[in-house]
Amino acid sequence: MRVHITLDDDLVARLDRRVGERRRSRFIAAAVERALDDDERWDLIEQAIGSIGDAGHAWDDDPAAWVRAGRRADGPRVG
Repeated sequence: MRVHITLDDDLVARLDRRVGERRRSRFIAAAVERALDDDERWDLIEQAIGSIGDAGHAWDDDPAAWVRAGRRADGPRVG
């Protein structure tokens, strides 16, 4: 689908130096997709705020020990 957008001349010049005139659309599409993914991820993070209770977690007594045990349980990542 085609979309008409307006960009400042300086921004287009920077874009052309970075990717060239023939790759503008691909670069802009990737940038928009990344920005939308980031925005959607933040929406999910904000929705999750407060969803984990304040107590009753496996890590409550000793968070460092809980992290160490988790790391040791994942053999390929040890070391």
